[in-house]
Amino acid sequence: MPFARLSLPRFLQLAAAAALLAASAAQAADYGDITSLLKAGQPAQAQVLVEQRLAATPKDPQLIFLRGVAQSESKQAKAAIETFNELIRDYPELPEPYNNLAVLYAQDNQLDKARVALEMAVRSNPRYATAQENLGDIYARLAAQAYHQALRLNASAGDGTQRKLALIQELFDTPGGAGAAPAKSSEAPAAAPATTAAAAGAAPAPAPASTAEHGSAAAAQPGAPAPDSQAVAKAIEAWAQAWSERDVPRFLGSYASDFVPESPLSRQAWEERKRTQIRNKSHIDVRLSDLQIALRGRQAVAQFHQAYQGDALQLQTRKELALVQQAGTWKIARESILR
Repeated sequence: MPFARLSLPRFLQLAAAAALLAASAAQAADYGDITSLLKAGQPAQAQVLVEQRLAATPKDPQLIFLRGVAQSESKQAKAAIETFNELIRDYPELPEPYNNLAVLYAQDNQLDKARVALEMAVRSNPRYATAQENLGDIYARLAAQAYHQALRLNASAGDGTQRKLALIQELFDTPGGAGAAPAKSSEAPAAAPATTAAAAGAAPAPAPASTAEHGSAAAAQPGAPAPDSQAVAKAIEAWAQAWSERDVPRFLGSYASDFVPESPLSRQAWEERKRTQIRNKSHIDVRLSDLQIALRGRQAVAQFHQAYQGDALQLQTRKELALVQQAGTWKIARESILR
């Protein structure tokens, strides 16, 4: 997508709509009132309504997100940055706040900060296409700046550098090339269908070996799966149940010894963050459905729909777990979000 300037308000309005997907009907109506004001170009009135709702539920992530939207549209960039950073501190698993934060940084020409924020967004959800495209735009802008600097430092750098710079400027079709803000708006993060094995970085999967419907934790349907698939389903059931019960040792014990988190954190830092996230919640409910398991000898790949609720935070995601057998027990070796 070209660097053609898209106004920050439109970008953030679409991102705000995305934040409503996991809300109840009553909550969605409340959030909808605020979103309607934003779409009508009334951010000041929207912000008043947000603050009124936050007085009753100060930790509601959707309301905090909408506060950032209203602040952005009211040209309160500094306040909006603080709001999105607050949301990131409390809910680092959400990619949208990183994405919106990057737009604010990019509009202030803080491209390195924008790059870091977008890299965190795609690490949180590698399938977040909006953040991936915005990240590509930032990389291109940084490249254009570097080529400009090379030509300033060495006027005889040659036609090669000038051609590269011209290609970037032509690609984005904007006078001055690197001067405009990222244009891609956030899209509603609907739960995606199961990706192909190639897209997920795995070998092609055979037909699903089991399907299960879950209450507060996973539970295999009786009779259908083979014994090994039942063992995998039980391992996932134990993991989801430990999470719902906020049993940190049992939850972390569900992961393999060589598990490496997708985030840039080390295993130790990731475990510490999980401990903090789980213990800081007064209530957690994890519900899984549409469980599909593909066996490959001593390895298995499971895909399912996950409905997570932790206090005010509600998330609907499609998730994939790769499991391996260690000491006769199925453990999680890889975890990724497919939405």
